[in-house]
Amino acid sequence: MRFCSDLALKVVPLIYKAFLQASSVRYSGLALSEVSPKPLSHDSVSRWLQSQQYRPRDIWHIVKDLINTEEPCLLVVDDTVLDKHRSKQIDLVHHQYSGNAHDVIAGIGLVNLVWYGLERQHSIPIDYRVYDKDTDGKTKNDHFRDMLKLGKNRGMTPSAVVFYAWYSSLNNLKAARDLHWNWVAGLKKNRKVNRNETLEMLDFPDEGLKLHLRGYGWITVFRFVAKNGRTDYIGTNIEEPSRDQVEVIVKARWSIEVYHRELKQTCGIERCQARTGRAQRNHRCEPWSAKHGVSRPR
Repeated sequence: MRFCSDLALKVVPLIYKAFLQASSVRYSGLALSEVSPKPLSHDSVSRWLQSQQYRPRDIWHIVKDLINTEEPCLLVVDDTVLDKHRSKQIDLVHHQYSGNAHDVIAGIGLVNLVWYGLERQHSIPIDYRVYDKDTDGKTKNDHFRDMLKLGKNRGMTPSAVVFYAWYSSLNNLKAARDLHWNWVAGLKKNRKVNRNETLEMLDFPDEGLKLHLRGYGWITVFRFVAKNGRTDYIGTNIEEPSRDQVEVIVKARWSIEVYHRELKQTCGIERCQARTGRAQRNHRCEPWSAKHGVSRPR
C-alpha cells in the first residue's frame, strides 16, 4: 500500500496524461489500471483524482510562456456542456442548454477563454470556469466577466474580445468597454436599437449600420447571410470597422469550437465518472495538459 501511495503522488499524473493521449474509447480508472506500465489499481487513480487541488490558474501557469505578447491577438469566450445525462449522482451536474444537443440536458458547464494569435492563426486556452451556481452563486455571465478582468490583470491586450449572442448582455458589453477593450459579438435579431426598432426590421448595407444600442450607446452592426439562409447580426464598438475586418474576427470564434471538440473527442473530458466535485474539477484540467503534452507545475 505504501508503494501505491508513493506511486499515486509521483507517477499517476504522468501515466494519467499518457493514458488520455492514447485512449480513444475507455477512460475509466479500471481501464487505466489494465494498461498501466506500473502496478496501479483503479482505486489509486480515484484517490489521486480526489486528492489533488487543480485550479484554473494552473492552466495559466502552463501557457503563459507560450504566448507571444507582441503578436496581435483576440480573446474568444464561449461555454460547452459536458454531457452527463446518464449520470444520477455526480456533483456539478446541472440541467442547462447545450448548443450541441440543441436542448436542455444534464451536464457540467464549462466556460472557456481562449487566446487567438492573428498572425499564425493559432489558439491557446488561458482560463476556464466550472459552472456550479450552487457552490459559488455565480452565473456563466459572472464567470465571463471575471475571466476578462483577470485577463486584463495578466497583461492581455487583445485587438478585440469575441463572443456569441448569448453572452452579449449589456453588463458583459459594458464590462469589456470598462476594460478599454474592443468587442465583436453576435446580437439577437430582436435586439432593440435606435427608437424602439429591432435589428430584423432594418436594411443593412455591406458597410454596416451605425446604431444606438439601447442601454449601451453607439455601435456598428453588420448582417451576414450564410449559404443556407441563416442570418447573423454582428455588433462591435470598434471605431470605423470594415466588413472584412469584422469577418476575420468572427471567423476566429470557430477556434474555440475546435478546442471544445478536441477535448471531447480526443481527451475524454466527458467520460470521467467520478462522483465528487473535486475529482471532476481535477479531471477538467488534466485533458488540457494531455492535449498539449505539458504537465501541471509543482
